[in-house]
Amino acid sequence: MVTELDIRPISHWTQDEKYPLLVAGPCSLETEEQTLETARLLAKDPRVHVYRGGVWKPRTRPGSFEGVGEIGLEWLKKVKAETGLKVGTEVANAQHTEACLKAGIDVLWVGARSTASPFVVQEIADVLKGTDATVMVKNPVNPDVQLWIGAIERLHQAGIKNLVAIHRGFTPFQETKYRNYPRWKTLIELKRLLPNLPVICDPSHIAGKRELLFEVSQKAFDMGIDGLMVESHRDPSCALSDAAQQLTPTDLGSMLDKLVLRKLHIDNPSFENKLDELRNRIDAMDHEVMELLSSRNKIVSQIGNYKKENNVTALQIDRWTEMMNNRTNLAQKLGLDETFIKILFQLIHEDSVRQQTEFIDK
Repeated sequence: MVTELDIRPISHWTQDEKYPLLVAGPCSLETEEQTLETARLLAKDPRVHVYRGGVWKPRTRPGSFEGVGEIGLEWLKKVKAETGLKVGTEVANAQHTEACLKAGIDVLWVGARSTASPFVVQEIADVLKGTDATVMVKNPVNPDVQLWIGAIERLHQAGIKNLVAIHRGFTPFQETKYRNYPRWKTLIELKRLLPNLPVICDPSHIAGKRELLFEVSQKAFDMGIDGLMVESHRDPSCALSDAAQQLTPTDLGSMLDKLVLRKLHIDNPSFENKLDELRNRIDAMDHEVMELLSSRNKIVSQIGNYKKENNVTALQIDRWTEMMNNRTNLAQKLGLDETFIKILFQLIHEDSVRQQTEFIDK
């Protein structure tokens, strides 16, 4: 169900309608010098709105660098006083949240692990109740859009109206070139269900490698994203966490210069008329596809009945293998993406087996 939450646009709290939101800074605050020097370099770029820096770092296993703790909040206050940038950090529990509010931190975000726990999110929301805080919510590690929405709703019910979702990718179930798989369709579903919720992308955690950051960032803007959260360190080679995915402030500026920002709408009647014409053709084709699927289902029912009469199993693995080989070969000849066709016909065949099984069991 599509929900319209009372959420303010990003420009309400950034006071900037010229640039998309850019949150930038080191994965972790390591020393006061590193914190301030990186901030000074980033503050030279007017496209940077918020200086980010991890104070508490949730690590998978003990022994890794887990952040400097509350002293980092004092460093962020110095960044804010010296550069004028808003400052932000991740909170993982109620105590973190209370400390940030006391320190006057402008932007808080809930990390992927925390988003996955409704109890943790509710504790954070309870602390924030009655404040005018700006809160960002990263997607949970698994592609559960309802869990993501649930975290956003808990904060909204606490009265938080400056809300932003962060797409940082999902734990991959197989090896990919990315650290976290983008799974853009989950982002699309979030935007469909919460159309007025601002969403930004964290290409650093999706890519995992700095050489992939531009590719992911451009894809995000092509998808109509509202901004980026990018990790930037004065000297990534010395970073105590996530060194491979961080950019120097200079390299970040160069990447931003290359990015092409897309428009959501354009005031051009000729363009709109042509777009409508093409969309109408797509709609007609989709209608034909659905009619063909309906006809296919009728044949599937006949097959199910025939198998039942002859006491044959619904799943015929040899037929499945033959069919998939034929479909992928045809896809190659037609210039279609083989992976897409495999997924499409796997779904179609799984539904055919389901229908046949139900028919046989009657």
